[in-house]
Amino acid sequence: MVIAVYPGSFDPVTSGHVDIAERAAALFEQLIVAIYDTPPKPLLFTTEERVALMKKALSHLPNVRVESYSGLTVGFAKKVKAKVVVRGLRMSSDFEREFEMALMNKKLAPDLELICFMTNLEYEFVSSSLLKEVSSLGGCIDGLVPDHVAVALRDKFRR
Repeated sequence: MVIAVYPGSFDPVTSGHVDIAERAAALFEQLIVAIYDTPPKPLLFTTEERVALMKKALSHLPNVRVESYSGLTVGFAKKVKAKVVVRGLRMSSDFEREFEMALMNKKLAPDLELICFMTNLEYEFVSSSLLKEVSSLGGCIDGLVPDHVAVALRDKFRR
């Protein structure tokens, strides 16, 4: 069985994240969406909230599970016996960062492969940071996040 890990902070999960997870789930026997517990950036949602939001967003995919983790992604991948790390690429700046991380991960875990999915064009501009900003200012994010995530964002920014 080939297990893949799709890591990220997912603060919050976007429709682009869901799209990547759906496409990866179609290729691997099991996909573990790994929600990083302590990324080096400020978070809006707690780890528990991010896990719950992602679980609901991906509940229609029977071969997907959602877990939180801390430490190195390669360490988590080894723990769950993953052979592949899945990442999404939106633009060329994403490629540069992913390439750098991929080389470090290859040094740390030579048997772990990286597969990058190109975003669908409709999500190319969508980032969690931008969605949080738009939502905090009362803008419409419908269609850019799952419906339950839009509600959670509105609740976080309710004045």
